[in-house]
Amino acid sequence: MTGVRTLLGAVVKRALAYIKRLDKLLLLLAGCCSAIGITLIYSLVINSRSQRITDAAVDSQTVKVQLIAALVGLFLALIIAVFDYRWFSRLWFLYLPAALGLTLLTFTGLGISGLEGADDRAWIDLGFITVQPAEFLKLAYILSLSYHCFRTKEFFNNPLNILALLVHGGLPAALVMLQGDDGTAMVFIIIFLAIVFAAGLSWKYILGAAALAPAVFWLLWTYYLQPVHKNRILSVIFPEKYSNADLLYQTSRSLIALGSGQLEGKGLFGGDYTYVPVCHSDFIFSYAGQTLGFIGCLAIVLLITLFCLRLLLSGMRSQDELGRYILVGIFSYFLTHSVLNIGMVTGITPVIGIPLPFFSAGGTAMLSSWLAVGLALSVYYHHQRFDTIFKN
Repeated sequence: MTGVRTLLGAVVKRALAYIKRLDKLLLLLAGCCSAIGITLIYSLVINSRSQRITDAAVDSQTVKVQLIAALVGLFLALIIAVFDYRWFSRLWFLYLPAALGLTLLTFTGLGISGLEGADDRAWIDLGFITVQPAEFLKLAYILSLSYHCFRTKEFFNNPLNILALLVHGGLPAALVMLQGDDGTAMVFIIIFLAIVFAAGLSWKYILGAAALAPAVFWLLWTYYLQPVHKNRILSVIFPEKYSNADLLYQTSRSLIALGSGQLEGKGLFGGDYTYVPVCHSDFIFSYAGQTLGFIGCLAIVLLITLFCLRLLLSGMRSQDELGRYILVGIFSYFLTHSVLNIGMVTGITPVIGIPLPFFSAGGTAMLSSWLAVGLALSVYYHHQRFDTIFKN
């Protein structure tokens, strides 16, 4: 009995020490966002049934997938936090090719579109489940790029290293663009810019890139963007010219839903529901505005802001440069998704198919968001340890 008590005491002591070192605030904020998101989707299912809307593309199975993904993600995040992020970063030669391989599968017979009638092929159909590989590629991208910057910090601004970084950063983004998912490709580019800037990119490269930006934009506009993509951008700049266009239907319905909630909203389970295409996914924020009102939307924005600020502050406090780069990458990932998504819903940015982390329906997105939280927890948990891995 004495041995059992000693063992239990040691386990409890280790568990308490683990909990003490965890970033409990970040965990709490992520948990609140997930809980609200799942509640909104469940509410959408109930209200869709009450109005007999059969094309809402959401049902009880959507809620189950979202809940399971959140619980599995939370469990994995707590496990990831135990392992040193430096160890994860060294395994880039395993997870980066695996993530790229999954992405390449979208160009085979397994590749499907996320929405019926859409022109992208960003998903793979495994029969029993559909997966969006780009969500996992983002995590591999952040880890491997951060490690690349850390390992080359002594000659970071060497032209050959900058060229290698451009290949490293550009290949995954190019693959996602070839899928037809330009919105996600934009997220990759912003993550790349954030990490290399944090790593100390010389201003001569920054100014040079700024000088080339207009030419690059002209090339993309002239030779890459399809008419529908151009019209989406122009509709944001000149909304009066596209007021009757079909491409603004989703945005206009979203604004109606947002406005109908007024200050306090119509309630989660009131049965009153304004139909918005893809409301459960990319436009979940418009449904939040209708059911929870301006106050509810403000609370959601506040939660997301606090979550992102927590990531940024943890990165600034990290004593290890590698950990700082990883947290900057995760911060830019969540911030970019949130700003672009809410911008789409409110008509400030073009509709480019970017989900709202923790809130939008999608098991892959929910799981990858929690895995990113796990990496952030690992940096916070281990950042005070001296780096002995890279000294040799």
